[in-house]
Amino acid sequence: MFKKTVEFLKSVKKEMSYVSWPTKADLKEGTTVVIIMSIFVAIFLSLVDMGFSYLIRTLLLQG
Repeated sequence: MFKKTVEFLKSVKKEMSYVSWPTKADLKEGTTVVIIMSIFVAIFLSLVDMGFSYLIRTLLLQG
C-alpha cells in the first residue's frame, strides 16, 4: 500500500512538470475578465428580475 502511494506521488510529480502554467500577467488578465463579466451578468440579471417583478405586479393588480 505504501509503495503504491509513493509510486503514485512520483508519477504526479512527473506529470506536473508537463503542465504549462500561466504567467502572472495571464492570471491578472483572466481574473479581470471574470470579474468584469460577473458584474455585467449581475447587472443584467438584476434588470431582468426587476422587469419581471414589475410585469407580475402589474398583471396581478389588474387581474
